Amino acid sequence: MHQSDLSKLSLFPLTKDIDSHGHLHIGGCDCVELVKKFGTPLYVFDEVTLHSKCQEFKTEFAKRYSNTLIIYASKAFLNQALATIFKEEGLGLDVVSGGELSVAQSVDFPPEKIYFHGNNKTADELKLALNWGIGRIVVDNFDELELLNSLAGEMGVRQTILLRLTPGVDPHTHRHTTTGVLDSKFGFPLATGQAETAVAKAMAASNLNLVGLHFHLGSPIPDTSSYQIAISLILNFAKEMETKHDFHLAELSPGGGFAVRYTADYQAPSIADYAEAITAKVTSLVNELGLTGPKLIIEPGRAIVAQAGVALYTVGSIKEIPRVRKYICVDGGMGDNIRPALYEARYDILVANKASDGESTNVTIAGKYCESGDILARDVSLASVSAGDIIAIPVSGAYSIPLSSNYNMVTRPAIAMVKDGKARLIRKRESYKDLIRLDSI
Repeated sequence: MHQSDLSKLSLFPLTKDIDSHGHLHIGGCDCVELVKKFGTPLYVFDEVTLHSKCQEFKTEFAKRYSNTLIIYASKAFLNQALATIFKEEGLGLDVVSGGELSVAQSVDFPPEKIYFHGNNKTADELKLALNWGIGRIVVDNFDELELLNSLAGEMGVRQTILLRLTPGVDPHTHRHTTTGVLDSKFGFPLATGQAETAVAKAMAASNLNLVGLHFHLGSPIPDTSSYQIAISLILNFAKEMETKHDFHLAELSPGGGFAVRYTADYQAPSIADYAEAITAKVTSLVNELGLTGPKLIIEPGRAIVAQAGVALYTVGSIKEIPRVRKYICVDGGMGDNIRPALYEARYDILVANKASDGESTNVTIAGKYCESGDILARDVSLASVSAGDIIAIPVSGAYSIPLSSNYNMVTRPAIAMVKDGKARLIRKRESYKDLIRLDSI
Protein backbone atom coordinates (compact mmCIF):
# COMPACT_ATOMS: atom_id res chain seq x y z
CA MET A 1 0.00 0.00 0.00
CA HIS A 2 1.02 3.62 -0.50
CA GLN A 3 1.93 5.64 2.60
CA SER A 4 -1.33 7.62 2.40
CA ASP A 5 -3.30 4.36 2.29
CA LEU A 6 -1.45 3.09 5.38
CA SER A 7 -2.25 6.33 7.20
CA LYS A 8 -5.91 5.92 6.33
CA LEU A 9 -5.86 2.31 7.48
CA SER A 10 -4.66 3.43 10.91
CA LEU A 11 -8.02 5.18 11.41
CA PHE A 12 -9.92 1.89 11.29
CA PRO A 13 -10.59 -0.39 14.29
CA LEU A 14 -7.68 -2.12 16.00
CA THR A 15 -8.43 -5.43 14.25
CA LYS A 16 -8.36 -4.07 10.68
CA ASP A 17 -6.52 -5.98 7.98
CA ILE A 18 -6.35 -6.30 4.20
CA ASP A 19 -6.33 -9.74 2.59
CA SER A 20 -4.62 -10.94 -0.57
CA HIS A 21 -7.66 -9.95 -2.64
CA GLY A 22 -7.43 -6.36 -1.42
CA HIS A 23 -10.50 -6.70 0.77
CA LEU A 24 -10.76 -4.77 4.03
CA HIS A 25 -11.30 -6.97 7.10
CA ILE A 26 -12.63 -5.84 10.49
CA GLY A 27 -12.68 -8.19 13.47
CA GLY A 28 -11.58 -11.04 11.23
CA CYS A 29 -14.58 -10.48 8.93
CA ASP A 30 -14.30 -9.62 5.23
CA CYS A 31 -16.26 -6.39 4.67
CA VAL A 32 -17.27 -7.62 1.21
CA GLU A 33 -18.84 -10.72 2.76
CA LEU A 34 -20.49 -8.65 5.48
CA VAL A 35 -22.16 -6.56 2.78
CA LYS A 36 -23.33 -9.69 0.96
CA LYS A 37 -24.85 -10.99 4.19
CA PHE A 38 -26.35 -7.84 5.69
CA GLY A 39 -26.61 -5.33 2.82
CA THR A 40 -25.78 -1.64 2.89
CA PRO A 41 -25.69 0.88 4.38
CA LEU A 42 -24.16 -1.15 7.17
CA TYR A 43 -22.46 -0.01 10.35
CA VAL A 44 -19.87 -2.44 11.68
CA PHE A 45 -18.61 -2.29 15.27
CA ASP A 46 -15.46 -4.04 16.40
CA GLU A 47 -15.87 -5.55 19.85
CA VAL A 48 -12.12 -5.71 20.53
CA THR A 49 -11.73 -1.97 19.96
CA LEU A 50 -14.67 -1.17 22.24
CA HIS A 51 -13.23 -3.20 25.11
CA SER A 52 -9.75 -1.79 24.50
CA LYS A 53 -10.91 1.84 24.67
CA CYS A 54 -12.84 1.19 27.89
CA GLN A 55 -9.78 -0.39 29.46
CA GLU A 56 -7.47 2.39 28.26
CA PHE A 57 -9.62 5.06 29.92
CA LYS A 58 -9.83 3.10 33.16
CA THR A 59 -6.08 2.44 33.25
CA GLU A 60 -4.82 5.89 32.25
CA PHE A 61 -6.99 7.76 34.77
CA ALA A 62 -6.81 5.27 37.66
CA LYS A 63 -3.02 5.07 37.66
CA ARG A 64 -2.88 8.85 38.05
CA TYR A 65 -5.94 9.34 40.29
CA SER A 66 -7.22 6.16 41.89
CA ASN A 67 -10.62 7.54 42.93
CA THR A 68 -11.98 7.75 39.38
CA LEU A 69 -15.14 6.40 37.77
CA ILE A 70 -15.36 6.28 33.97
CA ILE A 71 -18.93 6.69 32.76
CA TYR A 72 -19.81 6.32 29.09
CA ALA A 73 -21.66 9.24 27.46
CA SER A 74 -24.60 7.39 25.91
CA LYS A 75 -25.49 10.14 23.44
CA ALA A 76 -22.53 9.07 21.29
CA PHE A 77 -24.45 5.83 20.62
CA LEU A 78 -26.17 3.35 22.89
CA ASN A 79 -28.08 0.15 22.36
CA GLN A 80 -28.42 -3.05 24.35
CA ALA A 81 -25.26 -4.66 22.96
CA LEU A 82 -23.07 -1.67 23.79
CA ALA A 83 -24.67 -1.15 27.19
CA THR A 84 -23.87 -4.80 27.99
CA ILE A 85 -20.20 -4.28 27.07
CA PHE A 86 -19.95 -1.17 29.27
CA LYS A 87 -21.59 -3.07 32.10
CA GLU A 88 -19.04 -5.89 31.70
CA GLU A 89 -16.21 -3.34 31.77
CA GLY A 90 -17.46 -1.83 35.03
CA LEU A 91 -18.19 1.59 33.53
CA GLY A 92 -21.05 3.86 34.53
CA LEU A 93 -23.47 5.54 32.12
CA ASP A 94 -24.16 9.20 31.39
CA VAL A 95 -27.74 9.31 30.05
CA VAL A 96 -29.75 12.28 28.81
CA SER A 97 -33.25 10.91 28.23
CA GLY A 98 -35.85 8.42 29.35
CA GLY A 99 -35.00 6.38 26.27
CA GLU A 100 -31.36 6.00 27.24
CA LEU A 101 -32.46 5.19 30.80
CA SER A 102 -34.74 2.48 29.44
CA VAL A 103 -31.96 0.88 27.41
CA ALA A 104 -29.82 0.75 30.55
CA GLN A 105 -32.68 -0.71 32.56
CA SER A 106 -33.33 -3.38 29.91
CA VAL A 107 -29.84 -4.87 30.44
CA ASP A 108 -29.95 -4.56 34.25
CA PHE A 109 -27.25 -1.88 34.28
CA PRO A 110 -26.26 -1.02 37.88
CA PRO A 111 -28.49 2.00 38.61
CA GLU A 112 -26.05 3.42 41.16
CA LYS A 113 -23.58 4.02 38.30
CA ILE A 114 -26.00 6.08 36.20
CA TYR A 115 -25.75 9.87 35.95
CA PHE A 116 -28.79 11.57 34.40
CA HIS A 117 -27.96 14.75 32.45
CA GLY A 118 -30.06 17.09 30.33
CA ASN A 119 -31.28 20.69 30.28
CA ASN A 120 -35.02 19.95 30.13
CA LYS A 121 -35.78 16.66 31.84
CA THR A 122 -39.51 16.04 31.99
CA ALA A 123 -41.41 15.10 35.12
CA ASP A 124 -42.02 11.63 33.66
CA GLU A 125 -38.29 11.15 32.98
CA LEU A 126 -37.38 12.26 36.49
CA LYS A 127 -40.00 9.91 37.96
CA LEU A 128 -38.53 7.05 35.92
CA ALA A 129 -35.09 7.85 37.33
CA LEU A 130 -36.37 8.17 40.90
CA ASN A 131 -38.38 4.97 40.68
CA TRP A 132 -35.37 3.04 39.47
CA GLY A 133 -33.11 4.57 42.11
CA ILE A 134 -30.33 5.82 39.84
CA GLY A 135 -27.16 7.07 41.43
CA ARG A 136 -27.01 10.72 40.41
CA ILE A 137 -29.15 13.34 38.72
CA VAL A 138 -27.13 16.24 37.33
CA VAL A 139 -29.36 19.27 37.85
CA ASP A 140 -29.15 21.83 35.07
CA ASN A 141 -31.36 24.78 36.10
CA PHE A 142 -33.51 26.28 38.85
CA ASP A 143 -36.80 24.93 37.49
CA GLU A 144 -35.41 21.39 37.55
CA LEU A 145 -34.03 21.89 41.04
CA GLU A 146 -37.50 22.80 42.31
CA LEU A 147 -39.29 20.09 40.33
CA LEU A 148 -36.90 17.34 41.39
CA ASN A 149 -37.11 18.32 45.04
CA SER A 150 -40.91 18.22 44.84
CA LEU A 151 -41.05 14.85 43.03
CA ALA A 152 -38.53 13.28 45.40
CA GLY A 153 -40.61 14.49 48.34
CA GLU A 154 -43.79 13.00 46.88
CA MET A 155 -42.02 9.67 46.39
CA GLY A 156 -40.40 9.68 49.82
CA VAL A 157 -36.79 9.58 48.60
CA ARG A 158 -33.74 11.77 49.02
CA GLN A 159 -32.02 12.02 45.65
CA THR A 160 -28.28 12.54 45.33
CA ILE A 161 -27.42 15.27 42.82
CA LEU A 162 -24.63 17.16 41.13
CA LEU A 163 -25.03 20.69 39.77
CA ARG A 164 -24.01 21.43 36.20
CA LEU A 165 -22.05 24.66 36.03
CA THR A 166 -20.98 26.74 33.03
CA PRO A 167 -17.49 28.03 33.79
CA GLY A 168 -17.31 30.43 30.85
CA VAL A 169 -14.44 28.65 29.04
CA ASP A 170 -14.34 28.47 25.25
CA PRO A 171 -12.91 25.08 24.15
CA HIS A 172 -12.40 26.30 20.55
CA THR A 173 -14.49 23.64 18.87
CA HIS A 174 -17.47 23.95 16.49
CA ARG A 175 -20.06 26.48 17.65
CA HIS A 176 -22.80 23.81 17.60
CA THR A 177 -20.88 21.64 20.07
CA THR A 178 -19.62 24.35 22.44
CA THR A 179 -21.42 24.14 25.79
CA GLY A 180 -19.24 25.61 28.55
CA VAL A 181 -19.43 29.30 27.59
CA LEU A 182 -21.63 31.87 29.35
CA ASP A 183 -24.21 32.05 26.53
CA SER A 184 -25.29 28.41 26.68
CA LYS A 185 -28.56 26.60 27.28
CA PHE A 186 -26.75 24.34 29.73
CA GLY A 187 -25.97 24.81 33.40
CA PHE A 188 -25.68 27.46 36.10
CA PRO A 189 -23.20 30.20 35.09
CA LEU A 190 -20.37 31.06 37.44
CA ALA A 191 -20.06 34.63 36.17
CA THR A 192 -23.61 35.71 37.02
CA GLY A 193 -23.69 34.42 40.58
CA GLN A 194 -26.37 31.88 39.67
CA ALA A 195 -24.04 28.98 40.42
CA GLU A 196 -23.69 30.13 44.03
CA THR A 197 -27.44 30.59 44.33
CA ALA A 198 -27.92 27.06 43.01
CA VAL A 199 -25.56 25.65 45.63
CA ALA A 200 -27.42 27.44 48.42
CA LYS A 201 -30.84 26.31 47.14
CA ALA A 202 -29.70 22.73 46.59
CA MET A 203 -28.29 22.48 50.11
CA ALA A 204 -31.53 23.87 51.52
CA ALA A 205 -33.69 21.43 49.52
CA SER A 206 -35.06 18.88 51.97
CA ASN A 207 -35.23 16.00 49.48
CA LEU A 208 -31.90 16.51 47.67
CA ASN A 209 -28.35 15.60 48.62
CA LEU A 210 -25.81 17.78 46.82
CA VAL A 211 -22.47 15.95 46.56
CA GLY A 212 -20.72 17.39 43.52
CA LEU A 213 -20.20 19.73 40.63
CA HIS A 214 -20.15 19.00 36.92
CA PHE A 215 -19.14 20.92 33.82
CA HIS A 216 -18.87 20.01 30.16
CA LEU A 217 -17.07 22.35 27.78
CA GLY A 218 -18.07 20.89 24.43
CA SER A 219 -16.88 18.30 21.94
CA PRO A 220 -14.49 17.45 20.43
CA ILE A 221 -11.98 19.47 22.45
CA PRO A 222 -8.68 19.62 20.54
CA ASP A 223 -6.33 20.38 23.44
CA THR A 224 -6.03 19.82 27.17
CA SER A 225 -5.58 23.39 28.41
CA SER A 226 -9.32 24.15 28.34
CA TYR A 227 -9.94 21.45 30.93
CA GLN A 228 -7.24 22.83 33.20
CA ILE A 229 -8.61 26.37 33.04
CA ALA A 230 -12.14 25.18 33.84
CA ILE A 231 -10.98 22.87 36.65
CA SER A 232 -9.23 25.82 38.26
CA LEU A 233 -12.39 27.93 38.11
CA ILE A 234 -14.62 25.17 39.47
CA LEU A 235 -12.32 24.08 42.30
CA ASN A 236 -11.79 27.68 43.42
CA PHE A 237 -15.57 28.07 43.36
CA ALA A 238 -15.91 24.87 45.42
CA LYS A 239 -13.51 26.29 48.02
CA GLU A 240 -15.54 29.50 48.16
CA MET A 241 -18.75 27.49 48.61
CA GLU A 242 -17.11 25.52 51.44
CA THR A 243 -16.30 28.75 53.24
CA LYS A 244 -19.63 30.49 52.60
CA HIS A 245 -22.14 27.63 52.63
CA ASP A 246 -20.31 24.68 54.27
CA PHE A 247 -20.51 22.75 50.99
CA HIS A 248 -18.03 19.88 50.75
CA LEU A 249 -17.12 18.72 47.25
CA ALA A 250 -17.29 14.91 47.18
CA GLU A 251 -17.50 14.49 43.38
CA LEU A 252 -16.11 16.47 40.48
CA SER A 253 -16.93 15.80 36.84
CA PRO A 254 -15.06 17.67 34.10
CA GLY A 255 -17.35 15.95 31.58
CA GLY A 256 -16.00 14.48 28.37
CA GLY A 257 -15.59 15.88 24.88
CA PHE A 258 -12.29 14.12 24.18
CA ALA A 259 -11.25 14.47 20.54
CA VAL A 260 -10.46 11.57 18.23
CA ARG A 261 -8.50 11.27 15.01
CA TYR A 262 -11.00 11.44 12.16
CA THR A 263 -8.52 11.96 9.34
CA ALA A 264 -4.95 10.86 8.72
CA ASP A 265 -3.65 14.44 8.78
CA TYR A 266 -5.09 15.23 12.24
CA GLN A 267 -3.48 14.33 15.54
CA ALA A 268 -5.73 14.41 18.61
CA PRO A 269 -4.32 14.28 22.15
CA SER A 270 -4.07 10.74 23.46
CA ILE A 271 -6.21 9.42 26.30
CA ALA A 272 -3.05 9.54 28.41
CA ASP A 273 -2.60 13.23 27.52
CA TYR A 274 -6.11 14.08 28.68
CA ALA A 275 -5.72 11.97 31.82
CA GLU A 276 -2.42 13.63 32.75
CA ALA A 277 -3.73 17.16 32.25
CA ILE A 278 -6.96 16.62 34.18
CA THR A 279 -5.62 14.60 37.11
CA ALA A 280 -2.52 16.73 37.56
CA LYS A 281 -4.58 19.91 37.75
CA VAL A 282 -7.10 18.39 40.17
CA THR A 283 -4.37 17.00 42.42
CA SER A 284 -2.34 20.20 42.56
CA LEU A 285 -5.34 22.45 43.19
CA VAL A 286 -6.88 20.17 45.81
CA ASN A 287 -3.61 20.35 47.72
CA GLU A 288 -3.21 24.08 47.18
CA LEU A 289 -6.76 24.92 48.29
CA GLY A 290 -6.87 22.47 51.18
CA LEU A 291 -9.79 20.51 49.78
CA THR A 292 -10.48 16.83 50.32
CA GLY A 293 -9.77 15.08 47.04
CA PRO A 294 -13.13 14.48 45.30
CA LYS A 295 -14.13 11.41 43.35
CA LEU A 296 -13.41 12.12 39.71
CA ILE A 297 -16.16 11.33 37.17
CA ILE A 298 -14.93 11.14 33.55
CA GLU A 299 -17.47 10.99 30.71
CA PRO A 300 -16.00 9.78 27.40
CA GLY A 301 -18.38 8.91 24.57
CA ARG A 302 -16.88 9.60 21.18
CA ALA A 303 -13.41 8.54 22.36
CA ILE A 304 -14.69 5.05 23.21
CA VAL A 305 -16.93 4.24 20.24
CA ALA A 306 -15.77 6.38 17.29
CA GLN A 307 -12.84 4.29 16.07
CA ALA A 308 -14.73 1.05 16.76
CA GLY A 309 -17.33 1.87 14.09
CA VAL A 310 -17.07 1.67 10.29
CA ALA A 311 -19.80 2.66 7.84
CA LEU A 312 -20.09 0.63 4.62
CA TYR A 313 -21.95 1.85 1.51
CA THR A 314 -22.47 0.54 -2.02
CA VAL A 315 -21.61 2.81 -4.93
CA GLY A 316 -24.50 3.49 -7.31
CA SER A 317 -24.45 6.26 -9.89
CA ILE A 318 -21.32 8.21 -10.78
CA LYS A 319 -21.54 11.74 -12.14
CA GLU A 320 -18.51 13.50 -13.60
CA ILE A 321 -18.63 17.18 -14.46
CA PRO A 322 -15.57 17.85 -16.67
CA ARG A 323 -13.02 20.15 -15.01
CA VAL A 324 -15.37 20.61 -12.02
CA ARG A 325 -16.03 17.52 -9.88
CA LYS A 326 -16.64 13.78 -9.89
CA TYR A 327 -19.51 12.65 -7.68
CA ILE A 328 -19.58 9.09 -6.34
CA CYS A 329 -23.14 8.46 -5.14
CA VAL A 330 -23.75 5.90 -2.40
CA ASP A 331 -26.86 4.32 -0.90
CA GLY A 332 -26.70 6.22 2.39
CA GLY A 333 -25.83 9.77 3.36
CA MET A 334 -27.13 12.43 5.70
CA GLY A 335 -29.97 10.17 6.87
CA ASP A 336 -27.46 7.91 8.63
CA ASN A 337 -24.61 10.41 9.05
CA ILE A 338 -25.57 14.07 9.25
CA ARG A 339 -22.28 15.12 10.86
CA PRO A 340 -20.67 16.46 7.65
CA ALA A 341 -23.75 18.60 6.91
CA LEU A 342 -24.27 19.68 10.53
CA TYR A 343 -20.71 20.12 11.80
CA GLU A 344 -18.65 20.22 8.59
CA ALA A 345 -17.09 16.97 9.80
CA ARG A 346 -14.34 15.47 7.62
CA TYR A 347 -13.58 11.81 6.91
CA ASP A 348 -11.00 9.78 5.04
CA ILE A 349 -12.34 7.00 2.80
CA LEU A 350 -11.24 3.57 1.52
CA VAL A 351 -12.74 1.37 -1.17
CA ALA A 352 -13.32 -1.76 0.90
CA ASN A 353 -13.05 -4.19 -2.03
CA LYS A 354 -9.98 -2.39 -3.48
CA ALA A 355 -8.24 -1.45 -0.24
CA SER A 356 -4.75 -2.29 -1.54
CA ASP A 357 -5.14 -0.33 -4.81
CA GLY A 358 -3.34 2.97 -5.18
CA GLU A 359 -5.33 6.20 -5.07
CA SER A 360 -5.83 7.46 -8.59
CA THR A 361 -8.73 9.89 -8.56
CA ASN A 362 -10.14 12.84 -6.64
CA VAL A 363 -13.84 12.44 -5.90
CA THR A 364 -16.69 13.67 -3.73
CA ILE A 365 -18.84 11.09 -1.93
CA ALA A 366 -22.48 12.10 -2.20
CA GLY A 367 -25.50 10.58 -0.50
CA LYS A 368 -28.87 9.66 -1.97
CA TYR A 369 -30.99 12.24 -0.15
CA CYS A 370 -32.72 15.16 -1.87
CA GLU A 371 -30.43 17.83 -0.44
CA SER A 372 -27.44 19.48 -2.08
CA GLY A 373 -25.77 19.41 1.32
CA ASP A 374 -25.94 15.62 1.42
CA ILE A 375 -22.18 15.15 1.02
CA LEU A 376 -20.29 12.60 3.13
CA ALA A 377 -16.79 13.57 2.00
CA ARG A 378 -15.63 16.29 -0.37
CA ASP A 379 -12.53 16.10 -2.57
CA VAL A 380 -11.00 12.86 -1.28
CA SER A 381 -8.49 10.63 -3.05
CA LEU A 382 -9.63 7.09 -3.81
CA ALA A 383 -8.78 4.09 -5.87
CA SER A 384 -10.67 3.93 -9.17
CA VAL A 385 -14.34 3.47 -8.31
CA SER A 386 -17.14 1.76 -10.24
CA ALA A 387 -20.80 1.06 -9.52
CA GLY A 388 -21.10 -1.82 -7.05
CA ASP A 389 -17.87 -1.03 -5.20
CA ILE A 390 -18.01 -0.72 -1.42
CA ILE A 391 -17.06 2.54 0.26
CA ALA A 392 -15.76 2.28 3.84
CA ILE A 393 -15.78 5.31 6.15
CA PRO A 394 -13.79 4.82 9.37
CA VAL A 395 -14.32 6.53 12.74
CA SER A 396 -18.10 6.33 12.26
CA GLY A 397 -19.03 4.86 15.62
CA ALA A 398 -20.00 8.11 17.37
CA TYR A 399 -23.09 10.25 16.77
CA SER A 400 -23.81 9.05 13.22
CA ILE A 401 -26.41 6.50 14.33
CA PRO A 402 -28.10 8.43 17.18
CA LEU A 403 -28.46 11.45 14.85
CA SER A 404 -29.92 9.32 12.05
CA SER A 405 -33.38 9.96 10.60
CA ASN A 406 -35.95 8.68 8.16
CA TYR A 407 -35.63 11.71 5.89
CA ASN A 408 -37.12 10.96 2.44
CA MET A 409 -38.70 7.92 4.16
CA VAL A 410 -35.43 6.00 3.85
CA THR A 411 -34.96 3.15 6.30
CA ARG A 412 -32.18 3.34 8.86
CA PRO A 413 -29.24 0.94 8.48
CA ALA A 414 -28.44 -2.35 10.09
CA ILE A 415 -25.65 -2.59 12.66
CA ALA A 416 -23.34 -5.59 13.05
CA MET A 417 -20.86 -6.46 15.80
CA VAL A 418 -17.75 -8.39 14.77
CA LYS A 419 -15.19 -10.40 16.71
CA ASP A 420 -12.86 -13.30 15.90
CA GLY A 421 -14.24 -13.73 12.41
CA LYS A 422 -17.87 -13.87 13.50
CA ALA A 423 -20.55 -11.24 12.93
CA ARG A 424 -23.92 -10.77 14.56
CA LEU A 425 -26.61 -8.16 14.04
CA ILE A 426 -27.07 -5.87 17.03
CA ARG A 427 -29.77 -3.88 15.24
CA LYS A 428 -31.86 -5.03 12.31
CA ARG A 429 -32.31 -2.89 9.24
CA GLU A 430 -35.59 -1.00 9.31
CA SER A 431 -38.28 -2.10 6.86
CA TYR A 432 -40.88 -0.07 5.03
CA LYS A 433 -43.44 -1.58 7.38
CA ASP A 434 -41.48 -0.13 10.30
CA LEU A 435 -41.79 3.33 8.75
CA ILE A 436 -45.60 3.25 8.78
CA ARG A 437 -46.09 1.10 11.87
CA LEU A 438 -47.10 4.05 14.08
CA ASP A 439 -49.23 5.81 11.46
CA SER A 440 -53.01 5.88 11.51
CA ILE A 441 -55.60 6.98 8.96
